[in-house]
Amino acid sequence: MTPPDDTGAGGRPARARGARRLTEHRLFWPAAVLAALLLGNVALTHDFFAVRVQNGHLYGSLIDILQFGAPLILVSLGMTLVIATRGIDLSVGSTVAISGALACEHIATAENPGSLSTLTTAIALAVGVAAAIGLLNGFLVARLGVQPIVATLVLMVAGRGVAQLITDGQIISVSSSAYKMIGGGYWLTLPFSVLLAAALVAATSLVTRRTALGMLIESVGGNPVASRLVGIRASGLLVTVYVVSAVCAAVAGLMISSNVSSADGNNAGLWIELDAILAVVIGGTALTGGRFSLGGTVLGALIIQTLSTTIYTLGVPPETTLVFKALVVIVVCLVQSSAFRARFSRRRGPAVPTTASPAGGEGVRKQEAHP
Repeated sequence: MTPPDDTGAGGRPARARGARRLTEHRLFWPAAVLAALLLGNVALTHDFFAVRVQNGHLYGSLIDILQFGAPLILVSLGMTLVIATRGIDLSVGSTVAISGALACEHIATAENPGSLSTLTTAIALAVGVAAAIGLLNGFLVARLGVQPIVATLVLMVAGRGVAQLITDGQIISVSSSAYKMIGGGYWLTLPFSVLLAAALVAATSLVTRRTALGMLIESVGGNPVASRLVGIRASGLLVTVYVVSAVCAAVAGLMISSNVSSADGNNAGLWIELDAILAVVIGGTALTGGRFSLGGTVLGALIIQTLSTTIYTLGVPPETTLVFKALVVIVVCLVQSSAFRARFSRRRGPAVPTTASPAGGEGVRKQEAHP
């Protein structure tokens, strides 16, 4: 008995179903867009994929995308959890600026700027203040019932002013090799910021997918009424996700300021909240809350960073960057939409099936009527 031939007409439906399952996977289209952007850069820079070792460190365009995209990945990571609860955190950009300003101010005024104790205190100060900002956001949203966009918008504006007060409106420069390690150092030939971001993403994924936390977040965001009826304490959960978002922003702020060995309260983290929201949406997490994808968010952040790199390579004025980002978001959202793909498929027309005659004669071709 011969095995069935999958190369004939009988194998085509199975392959079609497999292709459909692949394209309907939430990570397929973000990965496809990222691959298209990377391949497009090859046409602009022939050695775009080249990675070389110099002084024991890896260098190349791909390494630069990962290194400069690490802060955005972290901010987007926290933003994903907030959006999954039907919230939004517009204060992350200001938190980035505050954390960098606090750390640099402490290091610059310390007696021994390069000591490990000074670095530890600076990090603890930045992360602690950021956690307090997250607690305030969570309290306003969960306890006082303030709309998330309003509560975080207040801290977005006020926080930027606080960062400028810390720096006295100036750019604070520091000289600390230990602090430089966070955003500009290397470990095991890779940028330390990339390894740190990967570790935090892995830890967050482990906690949200191996424990009930992720399910609770999706439950509160997907159906708050049902969650309350089954006894889920949404208020504590909301406070938790806003604290996590603020802490992620604080680490991103440390990366950004340490990479340039300075703090700019006015420009550090400016509009990074918008990039984070775009990354979350591109990654397939709906702004209406519910199911979220950390892997999709990472891909979305890499798409945003790769797009920025492409724009700089083309020599396009930086002022138009947001326009290109908006176009990419529209394209990704359209191809992710099942309704759009279904309408596009209907316009292409249905397939013309072939059926065999039951009498064993010639096959009779039947064409389905178009709707």
